[in-house]
Amino acid sequence: MRIIIADQMEEEVVSEIRKLGDVAYKPADVKAALADADVLIVRSATKVTKDLLAGARKLKIVARAGVGLDNVDQQACKEKGIKVMNTPGASTNAVAELALALIMAMLRNVQKAHHQMKGGLWDKKNLTGSEVSGKTLGVIGYGRIGASLAAKARALGMKTIAYNPPPRHDDGKIEFVENLDAFLSRADVISLHVPTTPETMNMINKENIAKMKNGVYIVNTARGDIIDEDALYEGCKSRKIAGAAIDVYKQEPYKGRLLELENIYFTPHLGASTKEAQARIGTELVRILKEELK
Repeated sequence: MRIIIADQMEEEVVSEIRKLGDVAYKPADVKAALADADVLIVRSATKVTKDLLAGARKLKIVARAGVGLDNVDQQACKEKGIKVMNTPGASTNAVAELALALIMAMLRNVQKAHHQMKGGLWDKKNLTGSEVSGKTLGVIGYGRIGASLAAKARALGMKTIAYNPPPRHDDGKIEFVENLDAFLSRADVISLHVPTTPETMNMINKENIAKMKNGVYIVNTARGDIIDEDALYEGCKSRKIAGAAIDVYKQEPYKGRLLELENIYFTPHLGASTKEAQARIGTELVRILKEELK
């Protein structure tokens, strides 16, 4: 069994995968390596396109180590009879914790205070923040991660509402707001947890930002395509949006003009980047591969 691991993974995970077959880890030419491969494993860096798969004569499985399949051309895989798999639940807690950390850091000006003090500035008076307790958290996309974040937020005293058109899982613990305009007008903090689809592409745009509360906070740990960057820039610059925290981008590494603004906070796609999440992803990946390859 020939297995190609295209992207960086924890050494412990690579070691376990090596037990399943002959592994080529991060080959210089992935396309060439696929010529005799049975399995391709990727994270988010490698784009599994029709062109990449063109010479993959034996490929049976494309496995995405993580949530989402935005970087995998599923139709191209289907046409070649390649099964596509991922590990959707393994990083749930890690992403939810990061979203919560970003919310609290924004409301208390943690990152701004850090950088000011590193520069020798003690500006306590102008760093007065807000408490999360009593604020309304609006979750767009009430799946595994959205539900996990909402539970953590409620434990801190936040009110929680969600916008998630049916079909959806209703656990009876959150208020669903059926109308997007009404949802946007109620939330003090909006956290995004949806995949990129025609319906969610640029969902946070000029028109929808105008419907939000003045001084709203926005967190995106989902997909970069959900936010219209120009609209976010203008919303943050005008202070209609008090702050935004972004972990995912349309182009990564990100070098765009949002970096100009002091009320936008950035992390380099760290959602699943915890030791615990990576261990769970590895365990889940090895399990599903064993089941498929037996």
